[in-house]
Amino acid sequence: MPRRPLRTSGAAEASLAPALRALRTELGVPDGFPAAVLDEAERAAAAPRPPGPAPADATGLPFFTVDPPGSADLDQAVHLSRRDAGGYRVHYAIADVAAFVAPGGTIDSEAHRRVQTLYFPDGSVPLHPPVLSAGAASLLPGETRPALLWRIDLDAEGRTVTAGVRRAYVRSRTRLDYATAQRRIDNGTAEEPLALLKEIGLLREALERERGGVSLAVPEQEIARRDGAYVLAFRAPLPAEGWNAQLSLLTGMAAADIMIGSGTGVLRTLPTAPLGEVARLRLTARALRIDWPHHVPYAEVIRSLDPRVPRHAAFLAECTSLLRGAGYTVFTGGRIPEPSVHAAVAHAYTHCTAPLRRLVDRYTGELCLAADAGQGVPEWVLSALEALPAEMAAGARRAGAVERECVDLVEAALLRDRVGDTFDGLVVDVKENDPSAGTVQLSDPAVVARIAGDGGLPLGEPLRVRLTRADPEARPGTAKVLFAPA
Repeated sequence: MPRRPLRTSGAAEASLAPALRALRTELGVPDGFPAAVLDEAERAAAAPRPPGPAPADATGLPFFTVDPPGSADLDQAVHLSRRDAGGYRVHYAIADVAAFVAPGGTIDSEAHRRVQTLYFPDGSVPLHPPVLSAGAASLLPGETRPALLWRIDLDAEGRTVTAGVRRAYVRSRTRLDYATAQRRIDNGTAEEPLALLKEIGLLREALERERGGVSLAVPEQEIARRDGAYVLAFRAPLPAEGWNAQLSLLTGMAAADIMIGSGTGVLRTLPTAPLGEVARLRLTARALRIDWPHHVPYAEVIRSLDPRVPRHAAFLAECTSLLRGAGYTVFTGGRIPEPSVHAAVAHAYTHCTAPLRRLVDRYTGELCLAADAGQGVPEWVLSALEALPAEMAAGARRAGAVERECVDLVEAALLRDRVGDTFDGLVVDVKENDPSAGTVQLSDPAVVARIAGDGGLPLGEPLRVRLTRADPEARPGTAKVLFAPA
């Protein structure tokens, strides 16, 4: 979808800071780290202690990182190469958070309270103190760091041949953002490890299609700060982001297989969507004039869409409804859960690649290390497993609320001086129990908001709409921005 930026005025800018502070309070977001946590983090940063035997030295591998611009909490670094026997070798390094966080310590307790990093327009609320998450534990370029190092060998079609993980010291050489990585790959200036990101990524995407998995390239409403003002724009993911995500999925699937083989683990599971949900999505496709023949699987329809086309983007956003119900499933004693598969991945899968930003990943990493080494799972890991699904669910709810409320807040601040104005929009959702209410996506600027009228809304149809409310001070859960048919 084309970028249609909406920039704050001086008045809107002034209203955002207090509104964001109030939002943090309303949502119970932690305000800074306690002194004891910061003190422990400083000591850990100065003297990391990876558990177990001394880590191997893998600093000779020229790793690189690919992340959004400005990121400092770099969880993963990668090195890609060809195997002499044919196929590929993926070295995937993940920050070793356990080298800095003592079980039962103050950092550990605080991480269980926070669960995951939260992102606001004016800065993030990190899972771990910045001295660790953006410093000593982050896989920053030119720095030797403790890591969990995965080595995954693939055949010529990109299928996993072998996978294993161990502790190692690594050193990233190059820090890239997605746009730079994409540009170097496209213009042929990428060295082989980066060029292979496309080659392997495309093979893994083909295998995803083969097994019936699907990745949603949903355009995002992106809040950015440029030239001293907030900007809201739609952003469609770059192909390099999808290729990079395939490496994370590859590692998550390998980790799930290792844990299933050992009989103890934590899976990220998603049941198959109920037939009623798929039927509802078919109706939405028809309304948005998306061609979906009855013999064509859902995943194939998704791959045929262009997120830069507004109707397609709206349908992709609706498709996220089939991802509801994802959760974490713990298993022990060889009792493998049913279902054990993540329906969108179409394979057993777990979260393990973002331990700086997500609590559960520290535990899945330790479970995989123990299983791969044929050793017992550490007691501090076992004792935490039962509570993890509920902790992660609560953290996800808070993160979702933060994301929704932040976008609504910025939209309201940007539009507050335009109440009464009319805009061109597209109705992208209509409530089943109230066809006079739904969601409208503006053609310009980059706004997706609620709409309420006196009669049925024309799903999938262009509509001239009038802004009736833009209130940044509205409480969470209340519509900050509201439109009506003009």
